[in-house]
Amino acid sequence: MMVIAVENAPPRLRGRLAVWLLEIRAGVYVGRYSARVRERIWAQVEAGIAEGDAVMCWAAPTDQGFAFRTVGRNRRMPVDFDGLTLVQFAPRDGAG
Repeated sequence: MMVIAVENAPPRLRGRLAVWLLEIRAGVYVGRYSARVRERIWAQVEAGIAEGDAVMCWAAPTDQGFAFRTVGRNRRMPVDFDGLTLVQFAPRDGAG
């Protein structure tokens, strides 16, 4: 299973995602595809996200049981920590 959540995404990208995935909430898409199709869908997200941001999470054979990717401007950034992917928060704009 895979989940893609988008914020500030252009309508064209949201429509394209809705063709392949089920939109269960505004901006939250779920589906079950092979790794190859998942990569192609993510390529569409990267190409069409514009000023928005997106995260994709899928089941993976890791210690956590999942993996994820992000694209766009977001304070949450994935960081590898001894094989575990954690989330690091970037400082707010203008914060000293």
